[in-house]
Amino acid sequence: MLTRRLPSAVEPYRLAANHERLEGLVALHELKRLADEVGEQQGDAIVTLQFSLDAQRRHLIDGELEANLSIPCRRCLEPMSVAVASEFQLAIVSSDASAAEVPSEYEPVLVRDEQLDLLGAIEDELILSLPQVVYHDEAECAVSREQLSSGELPEEESSSRTDNPFDALKSLKGKL
Repeated sequence: MLTRRLPSAVEPYRLAANHERLEGLVALHELKRLADEVGEQQGDAIVTLQFSLDAQRRHLIDGELEANLSIPCRRCLEPMSVAVASEFQLAIVSSDASAAEVPSEYEPVLVRDEQLDLLGAIEDELILSLPQVVYHDEAECAVSREQLSSGELPEEESSSRTDNPFDALKSLKGKL
């Protein structure tokens, strides 16, 4: 079981040159942008990062993360536990110009003053791996199917909708 916390910043060029591997935990309550997205979180994300160089001497990070997040259900707005996992490949770049040259299989991550904001990069990956929509199973949700239904249209309303909205244009066509 991992108990080591990852540092908030690292020297990625040195780590890549030495082909180092970092494994550790990131406290979810420290990730403010994630909290803005899905609410305050408890617990830790488990993160593994392998730093390396490719044949073109690009500095790369192959990463994996796992976390159990508490995300509000879109129906009842009650929190529910959702397991989130992601595998990602990052290319370390020092400018926007070099980011444009990164192959499409890598996401560029900008490094300033030889330091990578590691927590920021991990938070980005967590946010990108969030599911689009989260619902409880119907049996577990506080909102029933009947509460979601707005009712059916009466027969006379649904039959009057068969009129073609372009009929008015047809009558104008002969007059021009």
